Amino acid sequence: MSVIYNRVALIGLGLIAGSMAHAMRDAGLAGEITGYARSAATRETAREIGLCDMICDSAAEAVAGADLVVLAVPVGVMGDVAAEIAPHLAVGATVTDVGSVKQAVIAAVQPHIPAGVHFVPGHPLAGTEHSGPRSGFASLFRNRWWLLTPLPDSDAGAVERLGRLITAMGAKMDRMEPAHHDLVLAVTSHAPHLIAYTMVGVADHLSRVADEEVIQYSAAGFRDFTRIAASDPTMWRDVFLHNKEATLDILGRFTEELFMLQRAIRMGDGPQLYDYFTRTRAIRRGIIEAGQDTEAPDFGRSPDAKGQDI
Repeated sequence: MSVIYNRVALIGLGLIAGSMAHAMRDAGLAGEITGYARSAATRETAREIGLCDMICDSAAEAVAGADLVVLAVPVGVMGDVAAEIAPHLAVGATVTDVGSVKQAVIAAVQPHIPAGVHFVPGHPLAGTEHSGPRSGFASLFRNRWWLLTPLPDSDAGAVERLGRLITAMGAKMDRMEPAHHDLVLAVTSHAPHLIAYTMVGVADHLSRVADEEVIQYSAAGFRDFTRIAASDPTMWRDVFLHNKEATLDILGRFTEELFMLQRAIRMGDGPQLYDYFTRTRAIRRGIIEAGQDTEAPDFGRSPDAKGQDI
């Protein structure tokens, strides 16, 4: 493939940025890739493994001359990072992000984008429970959705160019309105993560069950909960705090459904339980048919679980 951006700056060097670096390098999509992370230890690790062509000691240095800047930092610091790099952005550059929340990120970042610089918010629906510069791999985005939430005044050429990069990295690209994105992700990602954290927390607090029993006798469902609950705590703290309304809305609906099932179990209402589980089972079939998972017994996860999204 041909180069789409001459210089790409990755601000934040975790799983998503690292996977972008590998994917762009493998496909020859960027002339040069620079990177920056606030942690000196992270920068040193990134240098050690050759994650980028150049690892910089400041965000200003990393974005200088870049025609694409990717904000791959926790949602809670997006605005601060945007303010820090704003004076150093090149005219004509595109700034995008990979945050799991869009309305809050837009509100935090957009005021700092200078005239002549294009802001195109985005979110790749891919990941694992691993984090840090060593966690990335080139195939992370393959056949996964990458949502863009352009603003009314987003430059059409900048959106199209970013879309070409996304699809060239193997992802499927779509566009979505920011508020709708936040509601959809509350259903498909945010609330499920909170439920997983809660279930693992319940097991942790059951003093009558020894830790060894919880670990040794974990069935597949609980193992999946623990895998999800192993995700980056800083990232998920910020997601919940910045997508509060949509998440609370979905959790309220979840609670209502849970009370209904609780009553069905108490009343011995087998037909209601069977009908409910039949409907929900069909959703799993739809996910498989959409190519977003597999029927393999381990749900298609490799032994290190690094090839699947959560």
